Amino acid sequence: MRHENERRWLCVDIPEIGYNEAWELQTKLVEARKTGVLTSDIVLLLEHPSVFTLGRRGGLENLTVSETFLHQSGMQVVHAERGGNITYHGPGQLVGYPILNLHAAKLSVTDYVERLEELMIRSAADWGVRACRNSLNHGVWVGNRKLGSIGIAVRHGISFHGFAINVNVSLTPFQWINPCGLQGIEMTSLKRELSRNTPIAAMRDVVKRHIATIFKIRLTPMDFDDLCGFVNE
Repeated sequence: MRHENERRWLCVDIPEIGYNEAWELQTKLVEARKTGVLTSDIVLLLEHPSVFTLGRRGGLENLTVSETFLHQSGMQVVHAERGGNITYHGPGQLVGYPILNLHAAKLSVTDYVERLEELMIRSAADWGVRACRNSLNHGVWVGNRKLGSIGIAVRHGISFHGFAINVNVSLTPFQWINPCGLQGIEMTSLKRELSRNTPIAAMRDVVKRHIATIFKIRLTPMDFDDLCGFVNE
């Protein structure tokens, strides 16, 4: 199964999927992109069940609760090769994992991260929330509250992992950590800023529109079952 590259990305909407399962899927897609079996870049849009992930700079020292408490809560802790420190993923947070050939796209890592930030800034603005960058940490902020995070990895010039924007996600687990390794900061969500839920399906559509505009590409939908069949061929 081959996909012709016509300045397009494939786009796969995935319902809730476990962090390790998504990581394995990304790993297979990175390899397929590297070898040319997959000739288009691709973005996975999804939600994770509750999980803490530790990036390359992350460690358990940034937990503010005991490991016993975490065990009793049923919270999983997973080490990841992405950049950044500790963060939380959970239902109601929209996660995007672009599998992107940076060399073919003529993007430096810095340019790419700035585009992911711009994507989240514009997506928040569509709901009337003014987000911005902050020199303290990559991602997007509303005042001194962090709304969206970025953590990427690059293998053979192919970027994976990506961004996470808090839509309706519970903010309580963020209180159990120093988010992104930063002490004394708060996380926020569109729900908190707007005092109402934001439809996650509508947020997916907003994010897709801004991906297409910011990266100057056309998104082509791909079914999740077809994707699984492709990576397992």
